[in-house]
Amino acid sequence: MLVQLQFVLLSLPIIIAAEVITLWLNGFCLSAPVRSVSSPLSLMMFQEIAVPISCVLSRSSSNLPKPPHNMAVVGSTMGLSPRTVPHLRKTHIPNPNSPRTKLPSLYKSPSTREVENAKKLCILTAIKPINVEKEKAKFFKSDFSYNPQFEYSCPVSPLVLARHNNASDRFLTQAVHIMELALQRYGSYERFEQVTGGSLLTKSRIWQSVKRYMEKEGCMGEIVVQVTDDLLSRASMTVVNCRPTLTINVSTAREHWLEGMLRHEIGTHYFRGINNCHQPWSSSAGRKKLNLKPLNPTEEGLASIHSVLFRKDPTLWRAALLYYTVYQASSMSFTQLFHSLGRFVQDPNTRWDYCVRAKRGQTDTAQPGCFSKDQVYLDGVLKILRYRDKINFPLLMALGKVSFEDVDRLKPLAQMENIRIPHFVQDQARYADQLTKIMAVNQLTDEELKAII
Repeated sequence: MLVQLQFVLLSLPIIIAAEVITLWLNGFCLSAPVRSVSSPLSLMMFQEIAVPISCVLSRSSSNLPKPPHNMAVVGSTMGLSPRTVPHLRKTHIPNPNSPRTKLPSLYKSPSTREVENAKKLCILTAIKPINVEKEKAKFFKSDFSYNPQFEYSCPVSPLVLARHNNASDRFLTQAVHIMELALQRYGSYERFEQVTGGSLLTKSRIWQSVKRYMEKEGCMGEIVVQVTDDLLSRASMTVVNCRPTLTINVSTAREHWLEGMLRHEIGTHYFRGINNCHQPWSSSAGRKKLNLKPLNPTEEGLASIHSVLFRKDPTLWRAALLYYTVYQASSMSFTQLFHSLGRFVQDPNTRWDYCVRAKRGQTDTAQPGCFSKDQVYLDGVLKILRYRDKINFPLLMALGKVSFEDVDRLKPLAQMENIRIPHFVQDQARYADQLTKIMAVNQLTDEELKAII
């Protein structure tokens, strides 16, 4: 069941072009279709309508470098000035019995090249099995001895899958240590989840929390929000019908973790995507001309840090378990992987979810193999923590979808008008303190990170 919520209190201009659809895929999209809005959507808050998802797109010093003085910020005014204030129109909440009002569309007549690209699928959508529930029933009925045989509506070529079947053990020691620390503190993952995550939220509470967060960031009316229970991840930022769309997995939305998820998806992916639109490297040709490094692992590493920022216990459990699961999957069958995860997770449903993520793309999961994208989270976190004292985090946000390694050389070329800086990055001393806390809680030291990175 897929539920869509339109948050439109303020009809803010949406500064994103149809060409940037691939930006939301964080480097793992072949292309995404560009389509016009097929039917009018209500502007009424809490309007629920069923829609399809077109593509699933991701101990330091406090003396962080200050953002440039000519940086103009649009959004929340907390901590930075001056601010370019967009022209706002009056709030309009129509009568539910009146004809539906059409939302702004980003559609434009596609070029021949865009039409050709539209035929290609986002890899993250293409590798999602279409028979997950059927195979899950077989797996559980077999007492966890059956290797699922996954089916796909548009299978990805073996060549593409091979590019994402390269698991690394570079940070395996750190991943295991992070999870063992959590087990020492809480006894089990389930207890860790209950204590640190809190209770699961109802849809109405999810919507209320999202509304508060959007108001805080000054982005009300810019993003369509959907709530579903059919998602391999906890949330995703995508483009649907040319509209930025946040999809939240209701089965994993917990009270103490939800805002971190919003910092991950909106505060990081969405804002960096919007900022990227203003930059000379916004196109693939521009990136190639400037010889930019891949946006990952920086993109997902930064988002993962923002997920645990301000938590009482910022244990990097999820990033660590995803890294470990991918590594194990590369040399194990599905059933072997499932039992291997029992070392850290007891609940069979949770283990199933992690195994499906690591094995997605495979048809016969009796064979060893993995989808290695999930290792970028811990990879990116550790690299950012390693160089946290040298990274200008507001500038990293302002430049858009770039690696932290490219920031210094791109700064002279950057367009700083109308960039968006999330509120939680603006107090740089507090931000630095939180990075220190993440290091301490996960028992990471500068000496260790310098040795491995």
